Amino acid sequence: MQLVRRFRIPALFCSLAVLFCELVSRPYAGMGICDDWTYIHSAQRLAVTGHILYNGVETPMLGWQLYLGAAFIKLFGFSLTAVRMSTLLVAVAMAWLLQRTLALAGVSERNATLGTLALVLSPLYLMLSVTYMTDIFGLFAVVICLYGCLRALRASTDRATIAWLCFAVATNAVLGTARQIAWLGNLVMVPSALYVLSRRGAWRSREKVLFAGGAAALAGALFLFACMQWFTRQPYSVPEHLTVRGGSGLNVLAAFFHAALEIPFLLLPVVALFLPRLRKDLHRAIRVASVAALACVGLVLTLHLLHAQDRPLLEPTMRNWVSRYDVFEDGSLGGTPPVFLGVGTRVVLTAASLGGLLGLVVSLLGPPAAVPRAEGPQTLPWRELGILLAPFAAAYSALLIPRAATRDGIYDRYLLELLVIALPCVVRYYQERVQTRLPLAAVLMVWITAIYSIAVVHNMFSFYRARVALAAEVRASGVPDTAVDNGWEYNFAVELRHSDHLNDPRVEVPANAYTPVPQAPGGLCTTGLWDRTPHVRAVYGVSFDPNACYGPAPFAPVHYSRWLASPGSLYVVRYRPPGRE
Repeated sequence: MQLVRRFRIPALFCSLAVLFCELVSRPYAGMGICDDWTYIHSAQRLAVTGHILYNGVETPMLGWQLYLGAAFIKLFGFSLTAVRMSTLLVAVAMAWLLQRTLALAGVSERNATLGTLALVLSPLYLMLSVTYMTDIFGLFAVVICLYGCLRALRASTDRATIAWLCFAVATNAVLGTARQIAWLGNLVMVPSALYVLSRRGAWRSREKVLFAGGAAALAGALFLFACMQWFTRQPYSVPEHLTVRGGSGLNVLAAFFHAALEIPFLLLPVVALFLPRLRKDLHRAIRVASVAALACVGLVLTLHLLHAQDRPLLEPTMRNWVSRYDVFEDGSLGGTPPVFLGVGTRVVLTAASLGGLLGLVVSLLGPPAAVPRAEGPQTLPWRELGILLAPFAAAYSALLIPRAATRDGIYDRYLLELLVIALPCVVRYYQERVQTRLPLAAVLMVWITAIYSIAVVHNMFSFYRARVALAAEVRASGVPDTAVDNGWEYNFAVELRHSDHLNDPRVEVPANAYTPVPQAPGGLCTTGLWDRTPHVRAVYGVSFDPNACYGPAPFAPVHYSRWLASPGSLYVVRYRPPGRE
């Protein structure tokens, strides 16, 4: 036991589990995934020039993420995979840190390990951990800030408390430069920790801690302000505004409704453990389910009637990264990707996630169960844990409103921070009110989740490798890349080979950087985000459907492997009638 505590074997196991699952899935591809190619391009320019240069598409500051990516380029040479491995390094380290954070929040070692695995082996976490997107880097800034605040609240001396508060401020300030919203750790979570400390004992006994912590938080806030001033002045950076033009309150309502459905699904190995509570308190479950069903039906009908609802009601409800398909669902290719999760499977997943959520609500409303307390004398009280976590969750959700107000809404990857906030609360509540140890069913569901996640990560990268192979086939025939629409991700890379930035209308520095571009004639099919890539004038396009647009072009299809499913195929189709290429 002493050896386990010394080397934190459970936390190390969580890190190794992430690394193993990622390596098994073979996560490599020679093209961008979502926005990560533009970030990789900036890391490459930093490695060569020593300066941070933006490309006209970056709303995140990127900050330390670029320096870590540039270090991997210096060490291993440039490749997309080498740069993406820097994200995997952070994801592996965060798995260790998250397990320790749950333990500090009052969760037992075994339960903290299972709870951590439920999140870090989820498809959302594993998919993002092998891209160069900013989500994992931003989440790391939040988790390390939460860890520092919990250590401060549990410290036994004033000196240790001040040291951990300064640690939380400094790490969040630096690591938050990758993704600005992560700075809510400094702006909200650290002040919440100071408020908790102020309520412990007399003012005089905590005076030194509060003054030192307040000074550190103020210094952190000044650092954030200076960084934002620098970022807004950088050429071809894209500012984020707290208000949007043409936003709709109905879009906000629809986005948060689906987020509320998605969160229990993404934490299914933990949330589903509350299903037995429905049987134990059947009458209350029926009453709660009836009210919830009426409210949901009314909301869905209202959104449909007002045309503010275009997302599925079966899990996964938010699409984008985790969906019924096994690919990133925004590649702008023609046709429809092959389905990975059938209707029957999605019905089961929806019943399990919503049933577990209902069981959790019923448990909260019912009398507390007689469960032996596993907590020690230093376990953080629920009130203090709530003060630490709830303001952050509220502020984070509020900052999502401008994105939610748009037609595109919010993406599932934006929920990662809320998952980290919810996880210790749900696991600790189960431990204290339902059963001291998470049952073997949790272990089984974590394994099932890991298998599913490995499959979708493999299938996604296999799909991207197929797109690269198809582009190489077309290029070998003499057709330039600028004449092929291979989805906006590939097109962005092509544009950056002909220009130092993308033609984004949101760029404010330099003034008038955006040049209006007339849309190229495309007939039945047009290039996605065509105004961002003026050098791309597609004659051919990549499609899941060989008969899309003007039918098949004279190129062989490329087939790609899909674990746990039949192989997929990609085709080159004509964007113009035959004879007019």
